[in-house]
This record gives sequence, C-alpha cells and structure tokens, in this order.
Amino acid sequence: MKITEIRDMADVELLDKIKDSRAELFNLRFQLATGQLDNPARIKDIKKDIARLLTEMRSRELNAASDAAAS
Repeated sequence: MKITEIRDMADVELLDKIKDSRAELFNLRFQLATGQLDNPARIKDIKKDIARLLTEMRSRELNAASDAAAS
C-alpha cells in the first residue's frame, strides 16, 4: 500500500484498514507458527502497512490539535 493511497482515505477507512491489517497479521503469525505460511515476507509488508496507517492517523491528530490551538 502506498502512502498516497493512505492519505486519500477517510478517517473511518483508516481505522477499518488498521483493524483488517492487524487481523491479517495475527493470521499470518498463526500460519507461521503452524508451518503453513507460504510467503514469510508478507508479515514484514503487513507490519510496514500498519506503521504507515498509524503514522497517518497520528499526523491527522496532530494537525487537528494544532488547528484547534491556532483558532
């Protein structure tokens, strides 16, 4: 997932994507533990996507706080 796609998402979409990504990460870790994981690099990709999503959420929170303080 690219950062431009993430920035175009609404707040609700970001929260849903974070929730889905965390569930997928859990499933991938479970598959890894049971030896059924086909692509171990997918875990790394999902973790990076979650970090990108959380970073964008935090950025929006900080921007909202600074806008409120400036008003």
